[in-house]
Amino acid sequence: MEILKYTLRKLAGGIPLLLGVTLVSFVLMVYFGPDKTWELLSKNPTAEEIAQVRSQLGYDQPFWVRYGNYLRELATLEFGYSDSTGERVTTILQRTVPVTLALLAPGFVLGIVLGIALGLLAAWHRGGWIDRAVTGLAVVGMSVSFLVVIIAFQLLFGVVLGWFPVRGWNVHDLPSYLHYVTVPTLASVFVALGYNTRFFRAVLVEEMARDHVRTARAFGASPVEILRKNVLMNAMIPIVTRTMFSIPLVVISGSLLIESYFGIPGVGKVTYDAITSGDQPVLKAVIGLTAVMFVGILIVNDILYKFFDPRISLGRTALQ
Repeated sequence: MEILKYTLRKLAGGIPLLLGVTLVSFVLMVYFGPDKTWELLSKNPTAEEIAQVRSQLGYDQPFWVRYGNYLRELATLEFGYSDSTGERVTTILQRTVPVTLALLAPGFVLGIVLGIALGLLAAWHRGGWIDRAVTGLAVVGMSVSFLVVIIAFQLLFGVVLGWFPVRGWNVHDLPSYLHYVTVPTLASVFVALGYNTRFFRAVLVEEMARDHVRTARAFGASPVEILRKNVLMNAMIPIVTRTMFSIPLVVISGSLLIESYFGIPGVGKVTYDAITSGDQPVLKAVIGLTAVMFVGILIVNDILYKFFDPRISLGRTALQ
């Protein structure tokens, strides 16, 4: 009941944040975005033809009317039809969102899990050669561009070795899914692992210096027990925070790059095509739903705080 009341309170409190995010995104990506008027007109159009097209596109309406329509579309999940394909935007999202989730989930989860494991390993051997090796590999991973990694993995696994496809998404069962998702997952893990490992190591090293950890060592607790109960569980608040706030970045920038270069028909590819073509109905849907996702992540993040640390009151979390 406490969680339900808190969720309802946060949803109400998140409305100003949602309005602010959608307003900024609407101004930048839609109101001042690509103008499709001239694409729909013939050469040497008359003033009447220009006015008619702008009226059809809704460009002649006042700013607040257009923004209000945008909020209504977001609330009802009715974004109209794509300017480029004529397909209903909700149908496009229903088709592409599962593809993006299936594509990004393995790399995201593996990047977090391996980052925590390597962070624990480095923290336990702090100052030793293992710690230096893990830190050095993390720095190497952080210094390489995501785009360079994608191209390198495509050449290695697709062209040189020929083990996996590097274009398309012909998935119909588990083996075909693993066949197509392997290279994008490896690229995502390679890039994310450096950042995750450095962050998790810093958090876990700080936790290793606590008095209760030294006490557990003095009483002869096993390394596994110390790392799991005394170190990892007490470091879950910053770990959860980083994990949750990485989701929008992965969904937006990760899917844009991966799906564009691998030719995968997910939300990222649709968004990229909408940006280049000025498809405003699709852009409005993606931007609006991203803002909603961000507010939802704030709420879930606070609830997870309570789950991992019962001492935290949901009424006193950072997003109150």
